[in-house]
Amino acid sequence: MPFGSPPQAAAWAHHDARVGFEVAYFEPVPPGHVITGCTTAVEGGQAWIVDYTIRVDSDWRTRSAAVHGRSGAGPLSLSLQSDGHGRWQVNGVPAPFLDGCMDVDLESSAMTNALPVHRLALLPDERATAPAVYVRAVSLHVERLEQTYVRTLDDGPRERYHYAAPAFDFTCDLVYDATGLVLEYPGIAVRAG
Repeated sequence: MPFGSPPQAAAWAHHDARVGFEVAYFEPVPPGHVITGCTTAVEGGQAWIVDYTIRVDSDWRTRSAAVHGRSGAGPLSLSLQSDGHGRWQVNGVPAPFLDGCMDVDLESSAMTNALPVHRLALLPDERATAPAVYVRAVSLHVERLEQTYVRTLDDGPRERYHYAAPAFDFTCDLVYDATGLVLEYPGIAVRAG
């Protein structure tokens, strides 16, 4: 069953890896959505803020992202543009190392884990690779992140996915609500509203 429309707003409390809070707003803007959000956190003794505006098309492919950050090192900004077919520009410069990535994944955000599950629309027991444009929280450095999602057994209206990011030697089970927003991200965040 496809996910329902996202709510007007959602929030996550970050824990374990960092202490902080994220709020995101979802606005339907044909032919897709504009998602604006902000995460404030303290991680490893360093405080930071990341603001983002992400535009996705009707298939939940990331088309653009504007990211602004601030830490003790000062303010930073980043612009990402996609043609919707896996080719990217970073601050207006072609970035072939990101070829094939369909989603943006912000290290600062629990919300961005909604993008691939919406786009992939996996059935139970289906597996998919989902390489992403990964943006670091403090430096806004852009990397390619190889990821996989496997949809496991659902829990009523909640969908469950086994997530893996081999570069970080990290795996976990993610739980999503009926609108496709993560409820539980072990070691990272839980939905707060």
